Amino acid sequence: MAIIIVDDTETSRNYLEILLRNDGLSDLVTCESYDQTRAVLDACPQSNTTVALIIMDINMPGTDGIEATRRIKVDPAYSDVPIIMVSAMTDETILEQAFEVGATDYISKPVNRVELRARVRAALRLFSETEKRKKRERELERLTAELQELSHHDGLTGVPNRRWLDATLEKEWKRALREEKPLSIMITDIDFFKNYNDSLGHLQGDSCLKGVAECIRRSIRRPADFMARYGGEEFMVVLPDTTSKGAQSVAVLIQYNLERSDIAHPASTISDRITVSTGIATATPSADSNPQDLVALADKMLYQAKNKGRNRIEMMTV
Repeated sequence: MAIIIVDDTETSRNYLEILLRNDGLSDLVTCESYDQTRAVLDACPQSNTTVALIIMDINMPGTDGIEATRRIKVDPAYSDVPIIMVSAMTDETILEQAFEVGATDYISKPVNRVELRARVRAALRLFSETEKRKKRERELERLTAELQELSHHDGLTGVPNRRWLDATLEKEWKRALREEKPLSIMITDIDFFKNYNDSLGHLQGDSCLKGVAECIRRSIRRPADFMARYGGEEFMVVLPDTTSKGAQSVAVLIQYNLERSDIAHPASTISDRITVSTGIATATPSADSNPQDLVALADKMLYQAKNKGRNRIEMMTV
């Protein structure tokens, strides 16, 4: 981790550098102005250099130490880097300005070796603790994002789960009600899935669920279309601004993609491959209706599809 020494006087820069090197600090950079310091800071990302401390003289021509500190502190990349001000001036107003713009500490000239060592070590500890805290915060953000992802997705298939489905259906229902547009939902069920599990085992059954979920996912192409695992071997697709005819086209595409996936089903009585039955319900929401009614109708259509021999699509518009 680097320490930048900023002073327009070469003698002062060299003196501070010698004191710090004698104290075992070797990664030192000296600058004579803010502009030079800014160039060093801008180059740090490319050189993968971490600046842990800046020691800044207050009284410099051009951009003085107070203004230089203010500019550095408003840069998010360096806002947490401690800055120790150095000056022979003892004017309390100047010192107050320095701390107001973000200075961490102050050392008076002529610089005392013991005082410099103590204040530099304290500043480096502060930077180290700040970096550790930021690392913990980033890790917490990552874990929070992972938990959020897990709370919204089915652990087996990776597609959205029932919790996300319920929220999405409610949202799309309200949108369709507001815009007076049709909303279609379909419930797709794997035919004879219990027989599949009994015949090939639950591990193979899990693989089958993943394959069917992927087929459905690839079959819905509009950004607003939404699919989720509804429960067991059932999946639901929510199709905003979609008529029954449009929903039927999606259901047919699911069957086509599933047929092409060629997942064998040795325990089916209607095919040697996995098939699905689908119930579709379409409605233009009204104030006296609710999404649960549409789900119940789609479920009724699914039941009808199964009663009529499975591997088929049944639908109704209300």
